[in-house]
Amino acid sequence: MRYRKFAALLGCVALMGGVAACGDDDDSGGGGSSGDTETGSTEGAKAVDPASMENASGDVTVCMGKDTAGDIKLAIEEFNKQNNGVTVKLVEFSTSADEQRAQFVQRQEAKSGECDIFSSDVIWTAEFASQKWLMDMTPYVDSRKDEIIPATLDTVTYDGKIWGMPQQTDAGFLYYRTDQVKGDLPQTWQDVYASAADLDGIVYQGAPYEGLTCNFLEIAYAAGGEVLNEDGTEAVIDSPENLAALEFMANGVKDGTAAKGVTTYMEEESRRYFESGKATWMRNWPYAYALGEDAPAVKGKFDVMPFPAWETPDGGKAGILGGHNQVISVYSDNPGGALKYIDYVTGPEHQVQQMLEFSQSSTLKATYSDPAITKKYAFAPQLLDAISQARARPVSPVYPQISQAIYENVNAALAGQTSPEDALKKAQSDMQAALETF
Repeated sequence: MRYRKFAALLGCVALMGGVAACGDDDDSGGGGSSGDTETGSTEGAKAVDPASMENASGDVTVCMGKDTAGDIKLAIEEFNKQNNGVTVKLVEFSTSADEQRAQFVQRQEAKSGECDIFSSDVIWTAEFASQKWLMDMTPYVDSRKDEIIPATLDTVTYDGKIWGMPQQTDAGFLYYRTDQVKGDLPQTWQDVYASAADLDGIVYQGAPYEGLTCNFLEIAYAAGGEVLNEDGTEAVIDSPENLAALEFMANGVKDGTAAKGVTTYMEEESRRYFESGKATWMRNWPYAYALGEDAPAVKGKFDVMPFPAWETPDGGKAGILGGHNQVISVYSDNPGGALKYIDYVTGPEHQVQQMLEFSQSSTLKATYSDPAITKKYAFAPQLLDAISQARARPVSPVYPQISQAIYENVNAALAGQTSPEDALKKAQSDMQAALETF
């Protein structure tokens, strides 16, 4: 079907601008996706030659949402100081993820070469690659695979090809009160909730938006659930594994283990609730760590851990990756120059700088053992573990509708408006209808 018709069908995905793109997760899987499976939908796509960056020159434009952290402005400034023949400028869009995506779509539909590089949210890969709007970067990324945290590559892989270079990532933590949680840390989600029930409860992001999709999938994937089948053509969310996860979460709300208002909470509401001293446990992104150290009620009284396992014989650990990838527009007049800049901004030196000075999590394994990083961020090893056990959200051209089907129906179950069984049946129906539009 034509893209304009498809775009009109997309649901709205609300992302937490400036905090984390829920992103802003691992066992290195796609959660049932067409990432590694070759479907032929991108056959004939242009590929960038890694050698093209060696003698590249000219101008390159990077387009992205508002650079609220400032790390990209600094990277461009320092890159341009090298006088290597390529000059980079920045074009900033809105802080709204929906508006950023709309700006990208508008330019690509017009076959505009204005933006050589886009900073692409991890959930946009399949949609943009399926339209043949991105250059295939497989040869370049393959040459650097040993440096990259494997899980982050899932967010940029579709139809058996790699469509960009991971530049910034994120994965959630469990925060806990060290003055309340004594002895060995819980090893399973069931143990975490038992601890929460005995103490001051748990808070997370339960409002009907993208954050709830992440929160649900972190537990559902650990329980062995999936969202799509292997090639991404069919919904499989209505499964016993996903039902067990949703019933577990719904029971936690019903019996008071979860915060009373959790079905209306996003990142900031959850953070403030925890920082007020009302909860023993909190699921949130790494950004909340530094802020918590300035909160009198919890300062010096909390720590973080990666997500635990699900308590079944087949139970595993999982998280959900957020972040952004650097992608090259197929309409770029200077792909070699674009690749030269991407090689710099995703290189070891800048990756340390973006994490050290701007709290932007690196996609490179070595960053987390850099002495400057481990000195500043005591949780660096836990963050690497969290990212490494994380998974990409379902890789699909209709991901916005898939996510909407998850967060609307999961929220209804958590709020007691429907049963977990009926919520998953409705999510299954909504997803399958979306899949059949593409």
